[in-house]
Amino acid sequence: MASSLTKDAAQQGTPANGGKTFFGHPRGLAPLFMTEMWERFSYYGMRSLLVIYLISGGPDAEKGAQAGGLAMNAATASAIYSIYVAMVYLLAMPGGWIGDRIWGPRKTVAIAAGVIMTGHLVLAVPGQAGFFAGLALVAVGSGLLKANISTMVGHLYDGPQDPRRDGGFTLFYMGINIGAFAAPLVIGTVGQSINWHLGFALAAVGMALGLVSFLVGTRHLSPKSSVVPTPLQAEERAMWLRKGLIWVAAAAVFYGVVGFTGHFTLDWALIPLALLGLIIPITVLGRIKRDKELTDTEQTKVSGYIWFFVAAAVFWMIFDQAGSTMSVFAEKKTNGQVFGMDFPSSWFQSVNPLWVMALAPVIAWLWMSLARRDREPSTTVKFSMAMFFIGASFAVFIIPMMMASDGSKVSPMWLLSIYMIQTIGELCLSPVGLSVTTKMAPQKYASQMLGVWFLAVTAGDCITSLLSTAGADLSGPPVLAAEAGLAVLAGVAVWLSRKKIVALMGDVR
Repeated sequence: MASSLTKDAAQQGTPANGGKTFFGHPRGLAPLFMTEMWERFSYYGMRSLLVIYLISGGPDAEKGAQAGGLAMNAATASAIYSIYVAMVYLLAMPGGWIGDRIWGPRKTVAIAAGVIMTGHLVLAVPGQAGFFAGLALVAVGSGLLKANISTMVGHLYDGPQDPRRDGGFTLFYMGINIGAFAAPLVIGTVGQSINWHLGFALAAVGMALGLVSFLVGTRHLSPKSSVVPTPLQAEERAMWLRKGLIWVAAAAVFYGVVGFTGHFTLDWALIPLALLGLIIPITVLGRIKRDKELTDTEQTKVSGYIWFFVAAAVFWMIFDQAGSTMSVFAEKKTNGQVFGMDFPSSWFQSVNPLWVMALAPVIAWLWMSLARRDREPSTTVKFSMAMFFIGASFAVFIIPMMMASDGSKVSPMWLLSIYMIQTIGELCLSPVGLSVTTKMAPQKYASQMLGVWFLAVTAGDCITSLLSTAGADLSGPPVLAAEAGLAVLAGVAVWLSRKKIVALMGDVR
């Protein structure tokens, strides 16, 4: 599970002190913890239902399962899911920009929570048009919230040297995983077993609780969270408004013509968004790389960083199929019983956060233990390990896929094992990627580079969406083998080039 955006806080202010603390941390961490937990509850709860709802009533739905969905095939559902996740992470960059330049982090988060809640309420209303409008609102709100809430966590501490800072972010990250773990068990059960739209409504309730927690606790936040760090000047505001209106008008005219001539299909929306999700990361990295204001050392580090970015895009391309390819497999081809008790397939979406909570302390202890003996793997080796694990997970996935090819159902232990392998890979890549991004970021782009890191998620999911719309059978052994092979090859390439990459990284290790 990709963690929330944590912006560099070298210039962030002093603790918002009060008499009481939250597990030894500033009291303002409590409302931020609760807001993030409930936001993740709503996000992962809806996500656990998304693909199953899209295929419900269609040719790829499980026989005897609840009807009432949009009756799409699995390929279209996977493409929609991938674009949705990609847009959430793509919109984190403009979300951070809006917090920095227009509303300030606190106001942006409050508005974001309201937008997310509204999106889930729209999803709770039956109808295809409303469904896509709801998805768009949730994606926009999540993008607004993702960057700014983490910034406010940083505001609670006295700069990066505050000894409580890392522990505070660790506690905050636990809120993410608690919400992600509980969501499929609650929202997934209600939506899949009782009524889809009631499940979506529960996601709205979760976000409403998060918004209330935030508004009640705002008095404990740092005053700096209400400040707009670099407000737009009047002429800049007019320029951005003019550009935005031009793009909106152009899109409206284009899609109006396509729709009026009767040529519009869902691919007219999915393919441009997927291409946009690939073009923007390439453009952003290219712009940073070509910036003549960067020093030679910074230019060299950007070149080294591109290796990690490409590897991460391949990783997330596979990892995020937990909610699409693996979700369909769980629904149709996995035995939904344990100890004689039936459970809905959406429960499998709780497995990754459960593994994260179980394995993160073990992995952290392992790195510390190896570091004491001066044997901790370098960043390049950790990335290579992550690529091997994610590739191995899909190589293992081929086995139950082939076992179920005759229509039989496999043991849930297969998916539990695959999620475990993927989580180990995630813990080798995600925290390390966040860390190396902050270390290798040019000073000019210190705050923006973590947004760039999350563009790797966007790129990976957009590749998956394009494969789906092109007709690739993502649930077929040949495609699984190709993806597994690509990940392993990427890991081997990073490992073989580790000396070159280390040289490009300069003083970063």
